[in-house]
Amino acid sequence: MFERIRRDRRPENASVRELARRYAVHRRVVRQALDSALPPKRKEPVMRRSALDPAKGWIDEMLRSDLTAPPKQRHTNKRILHRLRDEYGFTAVAYTTLNDYLRVRRPQIKEEADQARMMHEGMVPQFHRPGEEAEVDFAEVWVRVDGKPMQCQLFTLRLSYSGKAVHRVFSTSGQEAFMKGHVDAFRILGGVPTRHIRGCEGAASSGGLTRVTTGPVP
Repeated sequence: MFERIRRDRRPENASVRELARRYAVHRRVVRQALDSALPPKRKEPVMRRSALDPAKGWIDEMLRSDLTAPPKQRHTNKRILHRLRDEYGFTAVAYTTLNDYLRVRRPQIKEEADQARMMHEGMVPQFHRPGEEAEVDFAEVWVRVDGKPMQCQLFTLRLSYSGKAVHRVFSTSGQEAFMKGHVDAFRILGGVPTRHIRGCEGAASSGGLTRVTTGPVP
């Protein structure tokens, strides 16, 4: 824009007022363009200090303690305000200013804690030997019987090492279906896991079996 203002000024000898109107700028800007081809450097904005700055460290510690505290013991905004006043003698902040800070900072504190936990908590890889372990469970499925929908139970036995699985659909998840599913799975897989079979709580509605310990087939 400075270049265009300087260019229009020469052949037409346009006035400062006319150039300001033409480019919709203040006359001060036109004079700056006529004095120099380069615009003046912008002033760096001065960051205003918040009245809350001295207390931010205390507030953040309260928010971090809330991450592991029982729900009834966590800090409300008013409780934080009262603690700043009673324990630290800090009264130089309005309640609305504190609310604005907490609305932004509270989720940030949680995100920072989640990221730190992910960095420190490593993954423990599971190791399964061939033929040693399996998992078993029931899940609800809907099938059509004579054209009508019917809620049934899907039995699944899955080998932990290979991922090979056997599925059977039963009308219930009772003990009889639980045992029949195992018999079919062992027959199809050609044997029994040599260590154990893990099952979810309530995998068999009768007996609440959670783990089946097995041994080598004679």
